[in-house]
Amino acid sequence: MSEPVLELLDVVRTYNPGRPSEVAVLRGASISLAPGEMVALVAPSGAGKSTLLHVAGLLDRPDAGEVRIAGQATLRLRDTGRTRLRRETVGFVYQFHHLLPEFSALENVMLPQFARGIGRGAARARAEDLLGRVGLTARADHRPAQLSGGEQQRVAFCRALANAPRILLADEPTGNLDPETAGRVLEVMLELARETGLAALVATHNPDLAARMDRVLRLEAGRLVAA
Repeated sequence: MSEPVLELLDVVRTYNPGRPSEVAVLRGASISLAPGEMVALVAPSGAGKSTLLHVAGLLDRPDAGEVRIAGQATLRLRDTGRTRLRRETVGFVYQFHHLLPEFSALENVMLPQFARGIGRGAARARAEDLLGRVGLTARADHRPAQLSGGEQQRVAFCRALANAPRILLADEPTGNLDPETAGRVLEVMLELARETGLAALVATHNPDLAARMDRVLRLEAGRLVAA
């Protein structure tokens, strides 16, 4: 059996500990994702889905427990090590795409590659290939304001995959799209993820999206259980 590419082991995350406003969001959450596995994460709004994704993607540190990326423990890593591991291993997609408005679709997909030291020519070739796969070759020179919501989200997926990550974390990636557009974006996401062997953890309220995943987990009272 393949080594898990992502593991959360009894992760605890509490905000404002010891204060009247204390909120225990994660209370021993655990998950293991194998390479190529796609998992849906479902829960009501405010249950902690985004917190769990931020912890899994090394954007936030847990108060207890461990996060392992490709077998590497991360709790005691310094910020520089966490940043490097996140940049090289994890791709993020959010409900609101957060594309940089002053850059074209092509440039938005090239920029993360520069952070890894990839040269301009290679970064451009990779960006053109990804945009071509999602049917946006003719829109590559357009800025985000000139693209539809579905087109912008497809660019965001390409950007998340630009550095060939091993893990894709998506937070309500179709939540602000109409059902028809959400369906098209979903097809693109599934195709690209399965082509590249990504492990994907996707927080969603979309039952159609969740039904297409390999399994579904529910976040209940700060723990993950099979849905």
